[in-house]
Amino acid sequence: MNSFVQGDPMLCIGCRTCMIACVVAHEGKRIFQIDPDGYDFHPKLKVIKTWLVSVPVQCKHCENPACQAVCQSGAINRIDGKVIVDRDKCIGCKSCAEACPFGAVRMTPLCNESNSDGSPRAVANKCDLCAGVEGGPACKRVCPTGALRLVEREDVDQIVANKRQAVVQVASTI
Repeated sequence: MNSFVQGDPMLCIGCRTCMIACVVAHEGKRIFQIDPDGYDFHPKLKVIKTWLVSVPVQCKHCENPACQAVCQSGAINRIDGKVIVDRDKCIGCKSCAEACPFGAVRMTPLCNESNSDGSPRAVANKCDLCAGVEGGPACKRVCPTGALRLVEREDVDQIVANKRQAVVQVASTI
């Protein structure tokens, strides 16, 4: 089973610190020293805020990813339990964004890159669990309220066991 980052809407305050940490993890600290129009500020997650709740939406790194199944160019692959987008292969068709059941794939324009017609080149962008970044997902590490956690197989097994136990306890009171 693949790992994924899960947000707790009861703890998330919608500060978007996770989004900034994501960009810094992928673009480097240089973003604080250069022209804002000189780099791509496109986090691989998006915090959704309403009046009642806020929580980041991120890729769940599915076992059989719908985004990969519809990718026409072979830009989306599972590598070491992570669903990864190869920006160089992405043709910007948006099929993956439409196919993702979680809304975790977004199309983002690339800074200083354009298509043959002069329009900005857009590619699929989604959480990669900070592949290649020391310390794992940056969003989890910086969350001021601890609303984000890395869910591993053992965690899912424990959640399922707890739910089964709760059902047994409710059934025994009937």
